[in-house]
Parts: sequence; C-alpha cells; structure tokens
Amino acid sequence: MITRRKALTLTAIGLAAGGTYSLTRGDRADGLAEFGAANAQGAGTIEDITLGDPGAPVKVVEYASYTCPHCASFHNDTFKAFKREYIDTGKVHFTYREVFFDRYGLWAAMIARCAGADRYFGVSDLLYSRQGEWARQEDPASVAASLKRIGAQAGLSAEQADACLQDGDKAQNLVAWYERNAQDDGVRSTPSFLIDGEMHSGNMSLSQIGKLVDDAL
Repeated sequence: MITRRKALTLTAIGLAAGGTYSLTRGDRADGLAEFGAANAQGAGTIEDITLGDPGAPVKVVEYASYTCPHCASFHNDTFKAFKREYIDTGKVHFTYREVFFDRYGLWAAMIARCAGADRYFGVSDLLYSRQGEWARQEDPASVAASLKRIGAQAGLSAEQADACLQDGDKAQNLVAWYERNAQDDGVRSTPSFLIDGEMHSGNMSLSQIGKLVDDAL
C-alpha cells in the first residue's frame, strides 16, 4: 500500500508526474496541494535558502520551480549577472523558494537540499542548465536516475541520493512549506520575485530586475 508520504517520493516510482507553470489553474498536478495541507504543521522545519548579506538594503525572494522553463531561462541567462552585480556587492539579500507543480520538481529540490546549503546553488545551476534532459522525460525512473547523476556531481553517493528521494516526511513538509509561502505572498506563477514586499512576475532580463532593485534602494 502506498502511504500519503510515500506517494510523493521515489517509493511510488510507478506514478507519472505532470506540470504547469501557473498556480491559478485548479488541476494541481499529482494532488500535491492535498499532501501539503495535510502536513502544514511540519512546514516550520524547512529552512530558507539564501545568498548575500542579511543586512542588505533590498530583500529579494524568488519563487521558482525546477520544472518551469521560464525559471530555467532566468537562471541560465540572468541570475549569474544579477548575483555578481547585486548580491555579491551587498545591495541584495536573496532568498530562493521552491515551488512544486509536480513530483519531478519536488524530487529535484530534495536532491539540491540534500547536497547541503553550501552546494545548493551549484546543484541548482545543474538542474536548470540540464532541465531539458531530465524534466521532460515521461518515465519517472529515468527522471530519478538523471537526478541522482546530478546529485553525484555534488558528492552524493547513490545510497544518499536514494535515501533523500525516499524521505517521505521531508517531501510532505516541503510541499506544506511551499503551500504556506504561496498563500502568504500571493504567488500565482513562476518565476515570481518579491522585491521589498512587492510582487513581480515573469522571466526578467538583468536590466528589468535591476531597475526594480535600483528603485528600491
């Protein structure tokens, strides 16, 4: 029998996953909303992933999904320059929050988090740059194998990756955490950027997001 927690993880490998990039639709893939609502109390155990000086004058929170092509475009084309010009210079404290449309995006986030905070963004770069290789596969077993290969590049053994992907409690807590954040901040699509409390949506160029940050300074 598949338990509620296992249904989110690699243990339920026979279940296919699908996705969308707008939270306004009512057909949330794979019933993730139900799992999150069932375990909302555990959401408090999930920590934010951040970069930069916590005392920076501008706070930017990105909401993104590893299976969202627009999020991949932002991270592949814009994020490195944004980090160099705004985060590394102390202007922005950046927080990355995962959005889960489907199991594939959830599994990807679990692999990145299992790699550790110091390697998270390195794994994130790999996930986005290779999104077309792993996220578009129809066979869950192939997706899992691809994600484990990415995890191996970050130093995760096969055993560690399997344990990570089979951690039902962590999966359910992550979904609950995402649901709470999305409700609190009014997230409707990905990528979305909360810049000093004001929400902006869509894949942005460096000049576009840079202007928003400059205006907030």
